[in-house]
Amino acid sequence: MFVLLATKPLNDGTSGFRFNLLGQKGLLRKRSVKSRGLSLFNRSDCMTAHHMGKFSLYVEHNRNKGTERRFWHFAG
Repeated sequence: MFVLLATKPLNDGTSGFRFNLLGQKGLLRKRSVKSRGLSLFNRSDCMTAHHMGKFSLYVEHNRNKGTERRFWHFAG
């Protein structure tokens, strides 16, 4: 079965959710205290972070899908 969108809650008790949208995996987190301002395209080794005030969106890089650090059964 092919799923277009799957979501699951975060496991660390923060508000937000993990998602799998057409095979693109990532997570959205809402921070309660600290705002990160507007900072788009912060790249790390396996994810790209988009910070918009108290919301942060993290998206997995396509090249990370074949490494040992990829997201296994992340959101469905």
